[in-house]
Amino acid sequence: MKLPAFDYAAPQTLAEAIELLVANEDALPLSGGQSLIPILAFRLAAPSLLVDLRRIPGLDTITLSERGIGLGARVRWCDIEADQRLATAHPLLADAVTYIAHYPIRSRGTVGGSIAHADTAAELPGIAVTCDAEITAVGRNGARTIAAKDFFTGPMMTSLAHDELVTELRLPPWPAARCWAFEEFARQHGAFALAGIALYYDVRDGVAANVHIGVIGASAQLQRIAEAEAVLNGRAVDDAAILQTAQAAAAAIDPADDIDAPAAYRRALVETLTARALKRAASRPR
Repeated sequence: MKLPAFDYAAPQTLAEAIELLVANEDALPLSGGQSLIPILAFRLAAPSLLVDLRRIPGLDTITLSERGIGLGARVRWCDIEADQRLATAHPLLADAVTYIAHYPIRSRGTVGGSIAHADTAAELPGIAVTCDAEITAVGRNGARTIAAKDFFTGPMMTSLAHDELVTELRLPPWPAARCWAFEEFARQHGAFALAGIALYYDVRDGVAANVHIGVIGASAQLQRIAEAEAVLNGRAVDDAAILQTAQAAAAAIDPADDIDAPAAYRRALVETLTARALKRAASRPR
């Protein structure tokens, strides 16, 4: 399919990019383009202008500090894979990125593009919600910081204003002894997940604490599964706790029947993946 006709601009500053968005109500920003270009090809969007962000400096850095991990909006998946610091600084992120599509996609797709696209089956938005990340956006009224749980408002919907651009995703610091796992299931390698689970917990006095369990792909909303977290918090992570937590996760989600899978199948996947992830997390040396 051919793309619709549009004008193209590649500003060299963030301010210039914002000015272009303000001046053109139906303009769209272009980061990696791995989701946007297919959308244009299928005529699901027909902007008058594409604002390419690739020439804007300062958006492609990964920073580690006492505040956590900062991922610039133009950081690519392959950049995350190649940064050996993240294997210990945030292993859940490093592992989840390996599930994203195939290497040619990971060499182009970007953090900001994925966050702004807000696909509920995408790995990074799920990690952002699970890990209580913060998203920095800049627009005509300046910069603001948005909690991930407030940023994603629905399938491919966010709280971004038209003139705002994501500039950074910040993940909180990661304790070295934390237990974690990521599991997803797709029909084939690199395809979107029919369901996925990201989770972590800390161990205090022999029991799980600060439990975070997030789900992707299985429902219309990116979410942490509070009901399942409550089951595991304060308990030893044994077979009984794993089973009950997985059952609680499956019961808490609200999947729908669609062309890819019936709701009952996705619910069963969530239970299986949650149990599998908890077993992996519990087996990791701390």
